[in-house]
Amino acid sequence: MRRTADLEARRWLAQARADLADAAYNREGGRHHLACFLAHQSAEKALKALLFLDPDADPWGHSVRELCQQAARADAAWAVPADEVAPLDQFYIPTRYPNGLPGGIPSEAYSADDSARAIALADRVVQAVSSRFPA
Repeated sequence: MRRTADLEARRWLAQARADLADAAYNREGGRHHLACFLAHQSAEKALKALLFLDPDADPWGHSVRELCQQAARADAAWAVPADEVAPLDQFYIPTRYPNGLPGGIPSEAYSADDSARAIALADRVVQAVSSRFPA
């Protein structure tokens, strides 16, 4: 069972890394709403990868804050504060759906600063999780 959990965790981490690369690609192309969403996805998947290693954890849900809190409970050495990466949660729905915003559309609502910040936060999570996986 442990080997299965490790393999599943590595699959999730691999996708988290791919999402982070795709976020950077979209940022470079000026698709800041997509970059922000993919940054959220990257952090979410990386945290789930870490949680898959804990048989008592429940790695489901979409809140980066909540998943980060679970990671801290599961791993005393976890060093990324949930409040620090919680801003990624604002990029889960409004970056994709016009009705998630008070006006306008997602493709017009996010800036280069937004995507740079989102990618930096996601990168912090991915790097922290990656450090838990031996090569």
